[in-house]
Amino acid sequence: MKPRPGPRTPWFARPFAACALAVVALLVAGCGKEAKQEVVAAPVEVTALTIVPRDVPIATTFVAQTQSSQAVNIQARVSGFLDKRVYTEGSVVWAGQVLFRMDPKPFQAQVDGAAAALQKNQAAHEVAKANLARIKPLAQLNALSQKDLDDAQGQFEQTAAAVAQSQAQLESARLDLSYTTITSPVAGVSSFSAVAEGSYVDAKNAQLTTVSVLTPMWINFSLSENEMERLRSQVQKGLIRMPAGQQFVVEVELVDGSVLPDKGRITFADPSYNSQTGTFLIRASVDNPKGVLRPNQYVRARLLGATRPNAVLVPQRAVQQGAKGHFVWVANKADKAELRPVQVGDWYGDSWFIAQGLAAGDRVVVDGTLRLAPDAPVKVAPYVPKADSPEAAPATRPEGATLAVSFATGKATLDAEALRLLKGFAPAMKAGVNPIDVTGFADRTGNRSANAELAKRRAMAVRDALIAEGVPADRVRLKAPQEVTGSGSDRDARRVEIAVGQ
Repeated sequence: MKPRPGPRTPWFARPFAACALAVVALLVAGCGKEAKQEVVAAPVEVTALTIVPRDVPIATTFVAQTQSSQAVNIQARVSGFLDKRVYTEGSVVWAGQVLFRMDPKPFQAQVDGAAAALQKNQAAHEVAKANLARIKPLAQLNALSQKDLDDAQGQFEQTAAAVAQSQAQLESARLDLSYTTITSPVAGVSSFSAVAEGSYVDAKNAQLTTVSVLTPMWINFSLSENEMERLRSQVQKGLIRMPAGQQFVVEVELVDGSVLPDKGRITFADPSYNSQTGTFLIRASVDNPKGVLRPNQYVRARLLGATRPNAVLVPQRAVQQGAKGHFVWVANKADKAELRPVQVGDWYGDSWFIAQGLAAGDRVVVDGTLRLAPDAPVKVAPYVPKADSPEAAPATRPEGATLAVSFATGKATLDAEALRLLKGFAPAMKAGVNPIDVTGFADRTGNRSANAELAKRRAMAVRDALIAEGVPADRVRLKAPQEVTGSGSDRDARRVEIAVGQ
């Protein structure tokens, strides 16, 4: 049986089918040509900072403690009973102001007795003087013997000496009486009274109070051995230029962030290394006419005057980190993106010091880096820094910054204030590349082993808090606990210091 033939195409449809096949063939051929054409990428719009090396002023900040330039211990010069405390504890007193009064009656009696003894000896001296005047002419006429003359002369001299002695005793008694009124030898802030009214005061060891001069005020801080060696190395390599005559200007920052208007100068640098603390003592003196600073305050001392010659600064967001280290994107002369490895130094405000990898005239891409690839075309617009940025004007963000956190007595947990300080300090730590040293301090008195263990636990608490704020764990180094000498305050032995190492 023959297969049934299918439907035949109408004659009028055959030309249209041929045209359709031709159109499809043309479209396919056209698509093939488009696939072979190159796609030219549009340039990436970026902003770039042109590198201009310049001398950059730098500031180094240290945790410091204030000290009165003259702290006077007020002591009684005579022994007796304390009648009255005249001054207000904690008030500012002036030189010569009465602070205490002692019972004057015993000393007034001594004055009266010495005065009476003086009168007695003066009367005896007048008699001896008259006798000598009578005997001298008689002895010349041989009416009296030479012995009588010698006795009269001796009596005259003896009574004269007795008068002089009585005068000295009277003066001493008057001094003792004056010492019952105790005054301040200097102007300054007073401390509390260590002796209650009515108590017996022993002149040998009775300290009544302390008056501390407020201006000038000393600012004491320490430079570690590592910091000292690092500074010397950078100066020798020409990375840091010291101020003329090494006359640093010292700026004092209070705990609330305000800056003391009066600037200070370094007046003493201990050349001896303290093996117990591992530091060198530095002292600055600053005028404090309004009494803003008080003794034993913790402040920040910022040293100004040094510069980094021919320094290269780029914004921090322009610097990225890859598997082989830090790098930046540079727009080359052909306006194409070029990946440039760099060696970063310290941070400075919101910027990095670039130690190696960039030169004058290089255009460093600041904005638009995420869309770049090697040799990608770029359309460069100048980067305009903010008015308060380091690229526009020198910033005051210190290098080698340090922070001290205090703990409650016997505790190893951070309180709200300490956590606030660490939270504010963490962004600067995260932005850096240098290791961060965390050191706990221990009291050398009492159980030294237990104190060292407590200092270690406190340092670990600070380390954990920094890591929780995003500081890389591999950069945080726990240092061995340091002992505080006997002259240190209780707060010194309860602190943990955080410092940028090298």
